[in-house]
Order: sequence, then C-alpha cells, then structure tokens
Amino acid sequence: MIKIKTAEEIELMRESALVVSKTLGMIASEIKPGAHPLKLDKMAEEFIREQGASPGFLGMYDFPNTLNWSPNAQVVHGIPNNEPLKEGDIISVDCGALKNGYYGDHAYTFEVGEVAQETKKLLQVTKASLYHGIREFKLGNRVGDVGFAIQSFCEQHGYGIVRELVGHGLGKKLHEDPQMPNYGKRGRGKKFANGMVVAIEPMVNMGTRRIKQLSDGWTILTADGKPSAHFEHDVALVDGKPQLLSTFQYIYDALGITSDEEIEFK
Repeated sequence: MIKIKTAEEIELMRESALVVSKTLGMIASEIKPGAHPLKLDKMAEEFIREQGASPGFLGMYDFPNTLNWSPNAQVVHGIPNNEPLKEGDIISVDCGALKNGYYGDHAYTFEVGEVAQETKKLLQVTKASLYHGIREFKLGNRVGDVGFAIQSFCEQHGYGIVRELVGHGLGKKLHEDPQMPNYGKRGRGKKFANGMVVAIEPMVNMGTRRIKQLSDGWTILTADGKPSAHFEHDVALVDGKPQLLSTFQYIYDALGITSDEEIEFK
C-alpha cells in the first residue's frame, strides 16, 4: 500500500535525505587512489551519528556496514573491504540514514582519478537518465512513465538496464510501495498522487543487463564483468511536480564541480 505523506512529513524526510547528501559530500573528498573502504565506511557511520541520525543500512537484513560500496562491475549492495581504491576505478556509494523516524536513501557513482572515456560516458548517461526519470514523476503519470524514460534514454546509448533491482517508495520504512523499475511502458503501473515520496535509482550496465550474485549473499555483479553505474535521488510529489529531497550539491562542492541540473526540481 502506498503511504501518502503530509507536508510536515515531507520536511522531516528532507532532513533525513540531507543527512545522506552531506555524508556523500564528506565521502567525495576522500574518494581517491589508495583510499580504504572500511575506513571511509567508519567515517560515514560517525558522520551520520554526529547529525543526530543513525545509519539506515547498518544491520538491516543483517547488512554489516553503513555504506553499500560497489566498485566497477559491482552493480549494488557491495560490502566495504580492505582493498584500496585504484586509479581508474569507479565506485558506487549508496547510503541510508534514519532520522526523526524517516529514511533518506541515495547514491552516487564516483570516478577515482583518471577514468576511461567510455566509462566516464556511462556515468554521464546514467546520471542524466535519473533526471529524465524524475521529470516523469508528476501528477497524471504512472510508474511506467518513469521507467520508460530511463530505459529508452539509456538503451539509445547501447547500455543494459538492470531488471531485477528497482527503486521504491520511501518513508518510515526504507522500502515502501510502489516499486519503481528503471524500465517499463508509458501509461502502465500505479498512478502518482501528491504526497508520494520515492527513491528513483537507475542501475545501468555498460554491456548486458544480466546480473549475478556473489556467494556473500549481497554483492550484485554484471554478468559480463563490464562496469555498472548507479545514481539515486529521493523525490517527493508536491503540487503535481517532482521536488528533490536529496541533493548532489555537497558532492559537487567537494569536487569543485559546477552544475545546475537540480534547479528545476527545487
């Protein structure tokens, strides 16, 4: 069942989302060759707690860490380890926080040093597809409209859209209705209503859309070993239009990037 949020609840959820945004911004300045995942994971946990929140992923379904840490061919749900980052890696960092009883949950795929041009393009297209999807999260549209926008944009570039893992509603639970696939048909699925809050999160592979899972029970890999990218925002439907609760601006500030891509969703 879809849980509609009041204006007051949406503002509480914005606080939770911004805890994650600030955490990803802190992590951004540490993403470089030689960085140790477990050290950054601990930094993220401490930073979240300092903001009066608790890590949203730590212990959920017995997940052992604060961050989902998924380099290169890992799609999502990777577990931080002792293997340092290397020049040319990409790393998806997915983070959650629980504050005032509500979850924030979003993700960014970072470049580590100099990255191959074809990999850089994958990240650019995946991030752009996120905003294509967000634009379709509006009154009168349905779940399939968001999925279609993401899928059609990415497939134009020859990329594979992961089917088995999807975005989701967000609130007092990390995963609420509706499911938000990154593929679909226009006009299909649950209809959007004001007060809905969802996490939209394209997971896009350079090659095949097929995936496999490691024996750790968590880590998802591309079936062909090619890189995968993942970007995620928390979005509320307010007055018929999508409004971002999360932001990448803290990341951009840390990395010295100028971007106006979020202006239309404020």
